[in-house]
Amino acid sequence: MSGGDDAVQSTNDDATLCKLSAVSMGYWSDPFLPHMAKPSSRDRRAPEIHLGYYARVAGVRLLVDKFFEACDTAVQVINLGAGFDTTFWRLLEEGRPVKNFVEIDFAGVSARKCHLIKRHKELMGLVAGEEADIRLSKTDLHSTRYHLVAADFTDLPTLEAKLAESEVSFSCPTLILAECALVYVDQNKTSKMMSWLANKFSSCTFVNYEQLNMNDRFGQVMLDNLMSRGCMLAGVTACKDKASQVARFTDNGWDSAQCWNMNEVYSLLPQGEVQRVEAIERLDEKELLRQLFDHYCITVARKNSASFNFESVNFD
Repeated sequence: MSGGDDAVQSTNDDATLCKLSAVSMGYWSDPFLPHMAKPSSRDRRAPEIHLGYYARVAGVRLLVDKFFEACDTAVQVINLGAGFDTTFWRLLEEGRPVKNFVEIDFAGVSARKCHLIKRHKELMGLVAGEEADIRLSKTDLHSTRYHLVAADFTDLPTLEAKLAESEVSFSCPTLILAECALVYVDQNKTSKMMSWLANKFSSCTFVNYEQLNMNDRFGQVMLDNLMSRGCMLAGVTACKDKASQVARFTDNGWDSAQCWNMNEVYSLLPQGEVQRVEAIERLDEKELLRQLFDHYCITVARKNSASFNFESVNFD
């Protein structure tokens, strides 16, 4: 594994601790996240970071919920570069009709997550379900409706093989999630993957959270900071602006796509909740938060079919 891959994987640990810091302060509830990492007082993050992660988590959750509303049947979810995300456990705890949930990441991350799931009955109980039919290796875990697999998701033959092992159905309505994952991948590889996904799945929505406006001065500082940590942003050209984010999908077979910067997302979240979280830690100056929000976005892309239309999966 390259040092660059190691650096990208370390961003998972940082994101997990940032989320844990925000959860411990009450920004949102996630009873499963503490099983993924141990918090300490030195890991407490700044209020701007807490609000940034709140907007990210709340924005993605809102779209996930709208996807479920758009389907009148059990659905499939595929999380690319899943890290220590806990969406699967949240959805099952809420009683959502999840037919199949697949998480894909580097072997170094998936092996650690396999270990954490085995170690905590609160995680393993929902993974195993009533059937308790588990297949487990060092890096992969398969149950009746949850699959955690190690793969480079842009290696399409490997991806297809791993999806087959995970009993993925290409006709089931499918939600694909990616958060700060595509930005590390060469754009030619991403384009081929987007085209492959659009061709393979008959009914599909893609929700992507990542950087935006990376060509301006603030974006360059963000880029330099990541590169100093060894993270090569091979896909950063797609993060130039909203048009480039949308084109990544519409140029590769998707029916429609929309992009919102995080200032827009934040303004479209339930404002009672926004007022609640803003009261947790008073921000004297919001300019840094506005700049951060201007440099991240959520893009939704849709592949509709005669049976399923996902145009309602949006913030409007």
